[in-house]
Amino acid sequence: MFLNRYIGILPLIFILSGCETTPEQPAPKAIIKANPVVNQKSKAIEQIAPLSPKELDDVWQRIRAQLSFTNSSHPAVNKRIAWYLSHPNYMDEISRRATPYLYHIVTEIEKRDLPIELALMPLIESDFDASAYSHKHASGLWQLTPSIAKYFKVKISPWYDGRQDVIDSTRAALDFMEYLYKRFDGDWYHAIAAYNLGEGRVLRAIKNNKRQGKPTDFFSLKLPKQTSQYVPKLLAAAQLLKSQKMAFPAIANKNTIAVIPVSGSVIIDNKEKWQQLESLNYGVIRFPAVIDAPHIVVLADEQIEFKAMLANQKSNDYSQWQHYTIQSGDSLSVIAKRHAITVNQLKAFNNLKSNRIRAGKKLILPILADQEIEHKVKSGESLWKIAKYYKVSINKLKQWNNLSSDHLKIGKKLTVFLSNS
Repeated sequence: MFLNRYIGILPLIFILSGCETTPEQPAPKAIIKANPVVNQKSKAIEQIAPLSPKELDDVWQRIRAQLSFTNSSHPAVNKRIAWYLSHPNYMDEISRRATPYLYHIVTEIEKRDLPIELALMPLIESDFDASAYSHKHASGLWQLTPSIAKYFKVKISPWYDGRQDVIDSTRAALDFMEYLYKRFDGDWYHAIAAYNLGEGRVLRAIKNNKRQGKPTDFFSLKLPKQTSQYVPKLLAAAQLLKSQKMAFPAIANKNTIAVIPVSGSVIIDNKEKWQQLESLNYGVIRFPAVIDAPHIVVLADEQIEFKAMLANQKSNDYSQWQHYTIQSGDSLSVIAKRHAITVNQLKAFNNLKSNRIRAGKKLILPILADQEIEHKVKSGESLWKIAKYYKVSINKLKQWNNLSSDHLKIGKKLTVFLSNS
């Protein structure tokens, strides 16, 4: 399907093939003996095989070795190339953010035999910021909207947002791209534009051009400014990586993260340990409860330690959680509804095997003791000031309140979740 990605290496194949060609008339033995050093060197060269992309030291170079899209000299692409070159430190920050994620993304793209250029989409979508929100309520590395996430079976709940999880979001984004590729009859530029804008609007733009007798390639379509710049941004980044005219700081070409499945609900009540994990698990919304999450992501060299921690959940300290004494007439469904949680969450937190409960017994609610604080924004306040006051991060404030920007209106009510620890 992607034969053009191999065109660039054909000349090298021909050269190597030429080196291995045997002359029709064998050389006299005297000549071979007279030139032993040259003969050994040639033999050594023949035995050296080129490194495969997976064997390279740097993930960026692994991508570079597989780039297949044709270079474009379109003004929009050239303009973006000029922008990248005028911001030489930009890729430093991109590489820093991409370091935990890029190997996984590249591996998943290769498994599906998709164009490796798709690995650059999080650069265009979110600058590789896994906690990013947009004004359209898109979220995460791949900026999935709630509707697209739901369609591709990404879980979103008050406790977990899979759009901010690298594993769930990458799977859904690539599922979506495969769908769009088929929808647009194998045109990757149209598919990538539709990822940004929506398939309906791109299809209408193509239909309008056909009706007017105009070309229907991406650069000929009349699209909103953001989308008309979207594909050129990706092409510009790919061309700079291919030409090596801009430095992409190296990222080790090895897996640095591991996925640990989570069954039911767990508490990671070691704050120091959780701080090591938070940047890999933005999808877990309310520290330290891991609820509704199918897994947590940890550093690969720490997975044994965290597996042991999860296996010893019974020894966790539940003092910071709300405790509820069961009243006569209570049922799990009534208690769960009263506290805006599900029966399954309540059962998982209390290791209950059935729905039977007794009056006088205590239940632990997966709600922090100081959990919900309603803060009304006052004149002169900013997210930074509010976050500092409550000793929480700005990203969490935005996540809890579904904020797509740092701008706040006076009088707006914000929800803040606090822990006793």
